[in-house]
Amino acid sequence: MMSTNITWHDSQVTKAERQKLHKHQSAILWFTGLSASGKSTLCVAIEKRLHEHGISTYILDGDNVRHGLNKGLGFSPEDRSENIRRIGEVSKLFVDAGVITLTAFISPYIKDRDTVRKLVETKEFIEIYVKCNIEECERRDPKGLYEKARNGEIKDFTGISAPYEEPLNPEIVIENDKQPIDVSVDQVINYLLEENYLC
Repeated sequence: MMSTNITWHDSQVTKAERQKLHKHQSAILWFTGLSASGKSTLCVAIEKRLHEHGISTYILDGDNVRHGLNKGLGFSPEDRSENIRRIGEVSKLFVDAGVITLTAFISPYIKDRDTVRKLVETKEFIEIYVKCNIEECERRDPKGLYEKARNGEIKDFTGISAPYEEPLNPEIVIENDKQPIDVSVDQVINYLLEENYLC
């Protein structure tokens, strides 16, 4: 049951003041794509590069979050939407804290990703489509999930027995099956520089 006896309590420190302290803008870098498309690997590499240049960052990874905050959720369409809703709210808090937040989630539904985009201000949500054909994802498949899904051992598996809705107008498209990771990292960093997220 939702509580009605709650009131928003404002801070005396603003988001702009936190961003000034960090010396850069804050935003959500929302990496979406099929399982094994390389979202987490890319997030780790980008975070390392940003950290080396004094940028405050944090990664929210799909598997990691399901160990704690979202451990009670399954993979039904309803649970997937709730998973993304919660991550969206957490990401919004990080943006308010002045931190660049990298999220690695399949997030298969356009509606759910758009819901997160609406939580923050214009330009604070950067949708990054990590595009990788399913054959390459299956070839990589570090956890053996595609094989299990094709054998019927895993239900509601995105790309096999559950849909993936490609982004319609992502800010960045990374052809992760066609270029080395360093090129993909540069692509994201260059976008952040060109759009003045980094000072």
